[in-house]
Amino acid sequence: MTRETPPAGHLLNETEWHTLRALADVIVPPSEKYGIPGAGDEAIAKTIVKDANYGDKLPRLIAALDTLNAMAEGAHRGEFAMLSHDQRQSVAFAFREEQPAAASLAEQLVTQCYYRDDRVVSSLGMELRPPMPAGYKVDNGDWSLLEQVQKRQPFHRPVG
Repeated sequence: MTRETPPAGHLLNETEWHTLRALADVIVPPSEKYGIPGAGDEAIAKTIVKDANYGDKLPRLIAALDTLNAMAEGAHRGEFAMLSHDQRQSVAFAFREEQPAAASLAEQLVTQCYYRDDRVVSSLGMELRPPMPAGYKVDNGDWSLLEQVQKRQPFHRPVG
């Protein structure tokens, strides 16, 4: 991974920025076959930081990145972003095992932002448009699967 400086006005320090991009590429790697970037792409990474900051998840994301770097340092004596592909995989799997809440937060932010990227959406054969007002066609399913839910007693408190 190249060590370029984070974008101007960025909310992460340089180490956190590179760690985020490296982790995102572990979660969703780039595909030469389909011609799409990994989730560590700069534009996608900026969206991840923006979403984390908007949802007040940024401090937890930064703590997760710091923990990931500490684990990489302990296991391989180097920053996560500077490790080989196999070493990153190993540390990432250990991180997921030892820090499930932090890993889940990172996975959620990364995948949500990745699948909103126009390049990824178009590679999936979907139109680049908002879901409303046109909506998307959804095939009818087996409504009988909901019978147990419909028979269940209400568990909420009535209003009024």
